[in-house]
Amino acid sequence: MTIRILPAVGDPDAARAVSSLLSQLPDAEPAPPVADSAALLDALAAATAPGGAAPSTGVEGLPEVVLVHERIGPLPALELIREVALRFPAVGVVLITTDAGPALFAAAMDAGARGVVGLPLGYDELAARVRAAAQWSAGVRVHLGGSPDALPGPSGTLVTVTGAKGGVGTTVAAVQLALAARAAGRGVALVDLDLQSGDVASYLDVQFRRSIVDLAGISDISARVLQDAVHDHHTGLGLLLAPEEGERGEEVDDRAARQIVTALRARYDVVIVDCGSQMQSANAAAVELADVALLVTTPDVVSVRAAKRQVRLWDRLQIRKAADTTTVVNRLTRHTEIQPSLVARATGTQVARTPVPAAYKELQPCVDAGRMQDLDDRSTVRQALWALAGELGLAGPSAAAHQGRGGRRPRAALTGRKRRALTAGPVPGPVPAPGAGPHSGGRGGPAARSAGPFDPAGPYEEG
Repeated sequence: MTIRILPAVGDPDAARAVSSLLSQLPDAEPAPPVADSAALLDALAAATAPGGAAPSTGVEGLPEVVLVHERIGPLPALELIREVALRFPAVGVVLITTDAGPALFAAAMDAGARGVVGLPLGYDELAARVRAAAQWSAGVRVHLGGSPDALPGPSGTLVTVTGAKGGVGTTVAAVQLALAARAAGRGVALVDLDLQSGDVASYLDVQFRRSIVDLAGISDISARVLQDAVHDHHTGLGLLLAPEEGERGEEVDDRAARQIVTALRARYDVVIVDCGSQMQSANAAAVELADVALLVTTPDVVSVRAAKRQVRLWDRLQIRKAADTTTVVNRLTRHTEIQPSLVARATGTQVARTPVPAAYKELQPCVDAGRMQDLDDRSTVRQALWALAGELGLAGPSAAAHQGRGGRRPRAALTGRKRRALTAGPVPGPVPAPGAGPHSGGRGGPAARSAGPFDPAGPYEEG
């Protein structure tokens, strides 16, 4: 949902500062600041007048958020807020003030404001207040009989699934988590944001002419537009697919990704995004917005090092903290030397209680047929991933009943050179290409033995 913002700031320096910060907000469409209270009320009245200059009239023509600076005139700021709230109840008003104390906050709320932002302005606080006011405004407009295509603010749970490197099982995990949530009666959208090489369509035997690229150039994604782009799969999943022409993925930038994800969250209970393993602006934006960010790795030195690099990349770019990331260990066996506890230590992330066992023979027929939805109920991989969905709250506690053998954590002591490889120092030598195959990434055999050690807490190195 695009957030239209109208600032009312009389001081020129303050107006420039506000405009500069607003230009950085994703999904925001700020208008030029108005200089006084009369100009603000005139602009809002013009937006609702039939035949006015606004592209649409009535509630739909109003901005979602109005920012009122404390030094606006000639009408005092609190009086102006009260006037806007009375005349234009579908607009969320935010007061900008140097005094953000309890007394003024209470007075602003009494006048009808939806938030207060303290001066000097900070990006995080301004963004939070604007989004909260916009979500409130969207809800009010639905009740006031606004556009039938209007989408309310985000409400669904957003889960991103990212691979530490190629071939660790990211898409299998994303698909099975989506199927588990759907089986629990949730409305589920599965999004393929692996824009250059996404395989969700291949795994679910789908041929569909529309893709996520068709939404990239749309500034305001209505429910009807979204419905046209999402493929209704026979399993009940809503699929938003990656483009067949990988080069078109560049059309989906971070702003488009935020708009698309926000629109999906307004329509579905659960939105699961397959981010692939290559970070770009679009899937980075999704990870930043996620309620749950999963990082899939296999228990071998190369994959765990790749997971560590990914986490550090997110931290440097201020996308996500390691502590807010959950790592899923895939292809774990009784004899795997690298255990989940060591993965947690190496990456600094939480590790899901439910690991996924190594059982490619169970997967192969469904992968080759492109029908991952037909994976047998008795499959240990399916049982583990559905149990993981229950652990994450996507499928309810009943999913734990499917855990079976796939939910047991194999126990094996880590000894010898693999413990040293994960705890001593940086790993030199070549790293296999990410695209080595959809199920590459062994168990820490020759690749792990030939690699040098690394320190999980040491400096970042590409290796």
